[in-house]
Amino acid sequence: MTIKIERDIEYTEAIILAGGFGTRLKEVVTDLPKPMAPINDVPFLNYLLNYLTHFGIKHIVISTGHLSEKITDYYNSLGKKPEWGGAKLSFSHESSPLGTGGAIRLALEKCKQKQVLVLNGDSFFDFDIKQFSYLHKVYHSNFSLALRTIDNAERYGTVECNNQNQIESFKEKSGLETEGLINAGIYIIKKEPFLSKTEANKNFSIEKDFFEKQLTEEKIHGFKFDGYFIDIGIPEDYSKAQNDFKEFKYR
Repeated sequence: MTIKIERDIEYTEAIILAGGFGTRLKEVVTDLPKPMAPINDVPFLNYLLNYLTHFGIKHIVISTGHLSEKITDYYNSLGKKPEWGGAKLSFSHESSPLGTGGAIRLALEKCKQKQVLVLNGDSFFDFDIKQFSYLHKVYHSNFSLALRTIDNAERYGTVECNNQNQIESFKEKSGLETEGLINAGIYIIKKEPFLSKTEANKNFSIEKDFFEKQLTEEKIHGFKFDGYFIDIGIPEDYSKAQNDFKEFKYR
């Protein structure tokens, strides 16, 4: 679906999940958290920050865990009140692993808005956040997921939606090299229902333990977008990004 956007993005806070262990990438990036892996001598996280500020995000919470000091030291060196492209940077820290859901819940404590954009810190999806924001509002969604069709969905679970863009099911990884519609790891989260239905300081997956279990209770929509997508979590794609990002358009 393509809709003409008449207004600016309404949700101007974002959370970047940057606390994973990066197990599959350890053979090439040994002493850094995965989002700080250098792409052409620049931390991958910098590219995500440039992307977010391009679309008008004004406050970005970086959710840290493994090797968190590598992230906080780098960005705190920018000044006492670190900023990036006009956006304020904040940090939340998992003292023990909380999973994607627990990390989001903790980071939401730093956010003031009722709806917050969330994205994974080890992948990049080049699509229009303003359009995503607009669709989330038009469909009165509580939770929206950005989806993308990829040629080889072997590494990912897939998503099925009805003709009203409501997510009906999540499918496990098939292990087969087939085309599939995947969750691209970018969400808009409505804080109130998420906080009221989850527990603080608990390790849980937002995908498995929240979205999948709330499909019949909450308004959870998926919106399909085209655009460049890469997950740097394996050495092959990390190497591919070195070339692809030479022409990165968000500076």
